[in-house]
Amino acid sequence: MDDKGDGIRAGRLTADEYARNFGDSHPPLTRSQALIEADRCYYCYDAPCIKACPTGIDVPTFIQRIAQDNIRGAAHAILEENILGGMCARVCPTEVLCEEACVRNTNEDKPVEISLLQRYATDGYFANPGAPLFTRAKPTGKRVAAVGAGPAGLAFAHRAAMLGHDVVVFDANPKAGGLNEYGLATYKTVDDFAQKEIEWLLSIGGIAIRCNQQLGRDFTLDGLLADYDAVFLGMGLAGVNALGIAEPQARGLTDAVRFIADLRQARDYSKVPIGRKVVVIGGGMTAVDAAVQSKKLGAEDVTIVYRRGAEAMSASGHEQDWAKRSGVNIKHWAAPTEVLCEGGEVRGVKFARTQQANGKLTQTGESFVLAADMVFKAIGQACEASAAGASIQLRNGRIVIDAEGRTSHAKVWAGGDCAHGGRDLTVEAVEHGKRAAISVNRTLETKNG
Repeated sequence: MDDKGDGIRAGRLTADEYARNFGDSHPPLTRSQALIEADRCYYCYDAPCIKACPTGIDVPTFIQRIAQDNIRGAAHAILEENILGGMCARVCPTEVLCEEACVRNTNEDKPVEISLLQRYATDGYFANPGAPLFTRAKPTGKRVAAVGAGPAGLAFAHRAAMLGHDVVVFDANPKAGGLNEYGLATYKTVDDFAQKEIEWLLSIGGIAIRCNQQLGRDFTLDGLLADYDAVFLGMGLAGVNALGIAEPQARGLTDAVRFIADLRQARDYSKVPIGRKVVVIGGGMTAVDAAVQSKKLGAEDVTIVYRRGAEAMSASGHEQDWAKRSGVNIKHWAAPTEVLCEGGEVRGVKFARTQQANGKLTQTGESFVLAADMVFKAIGQACEASAAGASIQLRNGRIVIDAEGRTSHAKVWAGGDCAHGGRDLTVEAVEHGKRAAISVNRTLETKNG
């Protein structure tokens, strides 16, 4: 059990330590570094990196333009396929997508650093944008709505606006951005980049954002269908899964999602309290982000506990290594059985050791206790798509869509994390939104014809 130390408190570090810990985790390339790295690309015909990118960015083309010192042209090649290419360059798991597919992996120990080159191009463009890259088509007179101002909703809104439609985006949060604003580690997106990228995205015109508007509370799908020609649902994952055991009302037991969101909105990291001994239960990106940021806030001992082996964790191997390099311990094959409390405060967690037997996860009969004054739940989020109403078909709590993003309702499309069958990736959500907007446009054109 915990020795009760100094418990949960803020201000564990010096101002310099906070600044260093929450600075850019992966500094951008310099011009000379970018040109050298761009020269490593083979500019493959039928390049596998293009096929590995969910948004289909022409990777060899944008890298070749960097080599030619054509930053605007490189950014255009990226942003025409992925309008949130700046953020995706920072957070996309390229190590299991385009970089994993890079042919440089065949004969060398590392691929072309596509994500860093993508960031170099987009950052360079945003620093000096000049004339607009994209302009709106002739107004169609059609009004479409998007629910959710996250990656999927924003990508939908931008492409729909570019095609000449007027778009209104509704979001439950005080700010637009969704996961990009509230769900990513602070050190991955410094200097308020998410909002700067959104400001640029909205500059195309024809898009109105209405925040603090929640589906099912402030408006209904039926109401949108009466007022708009088409609706896109991109609400993301608003709910948080329970541990599956008793969750006492005790100080120190909280959601990792809420912790990450609060930290992203904090103006002074020295005011954010953290425990001395932190346990994070889960195996995904949220678990890694919560654990690493706990360490960066000054927690002495941070442990991620996951019920299966490392290969089953949804956090990539790259992210798991990042957590370890940041001083986080990772324990596998253990499931929580009891949150231990004393005097209304968390003191530890009891775990049962687990194993895989006949295709099922079982407990071995052995157990252990980890002392903790702070425990984060990071075992996944739940979709609240049921608020859309009975007219939308769901599967396992998520919205069923076809290849174009169509739902079971003729006027409703959906995409992103709230859609069934996705991988919960920002870059995939962007593709869903873009694809749905193109489908909506085709449908509305057909009706006009």
